[in-house]
Amino acid sequence: MRAPKLLCLGLFAGLAAAAPAQLLGGGAGGLTGAVGGLTSGLLGGPGAGPIAPVVGGLQGPLAGVDDTLRAAAPANLLSLRRDRLQALVRENRRVLDTDDAGNPVRRDEIVGLNLSPAALAAAQAAGFGLIRTDTIGGLDLAAAILSPPKGKAARKAIKQLRALDPSGTYSLDPIYEPARAPLAPAAGPTAGGGGTGGAPIGLIDGGVGRHPAFDGVTIDQRGFAGDPRPSGHGTAVASLMVGRAGAFHGVAPGTSLLVADIYGGSPANGSATAIVRAMGWLAERHARVVNISLVGPANSLLAAGIKALQARGIIVVAAVGNDGPAAPPQYPASYPGVVAVTGVDAKGKPLIEAGKPLHLDFAAPGADIAGAVPGGGWERLRGTSFAAPFVAASLARMAGGTPQASIAALAAQAHPTRGAVGRGIVCGDCGTPPKAVGIK
Repeated sequence: MRAPKLLCLGLFAGLAAAAPAQLLGGGAGGLTGAVGGLTSGLLGGPGAGPIAPVVGGLQGPLAGVDDTLRAAAPANLLSLRRDRLQALVRENRRVLDTDDAGNPVRRDEIVGLNLSPAALAAAQAAGFGLIRTDTIGGLDLAAAILSPPKGKAARKAIKQLRALDPSGTYSLDPIYEPARAPLAPAAGPTAGGGGTGGAPIGLIDGGVGRHPAFDGVTIDQRGFAGDPRPSGHGTAVASLMVGRAGAFHGVAPGTSLLVADIYGGSPANGSATAIVRAMGWLAERHARVVNISLVGPANSLLAAGIKALQARGIIVVAAVGNDGPAAPPQYPASYPGVVAVTGVDAKGKPLIEAGKPLHLDFAAPGADIAGAVPGGGWERLRGTSFAAPFVAASLARMAGGTPQASIAALAAQAHPTRGAVGRGIVCGDCGTPPKAVGIK
């Protein structure tokens, strides 16, 4: 199989306005549309629907990717990031708006964290509407989703709420980039059954599609933006952690996986509220490590969710992003205690497009590796999104002990080298070379 190389969104945005945050090459003939499929339960288990493609999106081969990467300057990456975010909002105006920094947010929605009855009553008396209340099981958090007074934008109305309730915590609801892959899967072998003992790994991403690499793996999916829908990105990330088929192997093959799909097939989803609700579910299901290969701005609700997971002894691993070192630090990777991961190529060199978080813990393979595609194929991967799962699965393999002890044990195995790699490169030989699965 001949496939064009994967290109991170920050660079590809200069070639196509509506590219996803991490792109997988589509195979000969280029890229096709977003994927659809599973509706409930264990992946491929009872009640799972067929994987049906929804064709659309980009067409044509990706040529000159390596040259584009070499020529990319930090300023160019920053400009491409701005263009990409503007395109996302422009194409989803009905449900998205921007904050003062230009980040996509849910339109006409303000999140109040753990509001008192008095604060909620004062907000409603001032003209704010109550859209819903999310009680987040597993984290002991409650989020009140408010609409602004008629005719006032949320980013302006939030200042009024803070004046009414200075001790309250209010934020907009930002979108964390829909790191999806526009791949149309074909029906393939079911996954499910089997699985190893011990705590499952948690994954917050797009949905995971069927693939032989998941035979014998228990994959339990739940949707937090509608029904779960398979995605190229979520499937690839999952395969790097728990997959195994022929020459391909993940880091912890056969380990049970909990998948929280926060997109439901739409790039306008992936909000902070969806992520934190997913965190609560994973906490209730006793995940020991949670991988989040997503990026976006700082947010008070997201920060509270991260702290609540950490208080329960759950390790959070996150990718640093692919918009270059000049881009703002991305979250959740930049939160204290989150294991921030960047990517390196086959020679151990940091990816030129990797972001610069407030702290950096480890590097792992983020290029020159293969991953699973929904329906049974393989693709060449590139991006920090694909480095994070190597670290998450490595931490999940550490038996027992505290999170601090597990991270220290992994640091002892890390290979220090030149460049921005944190405490060093881990799992340097964990990736499967594309040639091993027939990608030339």
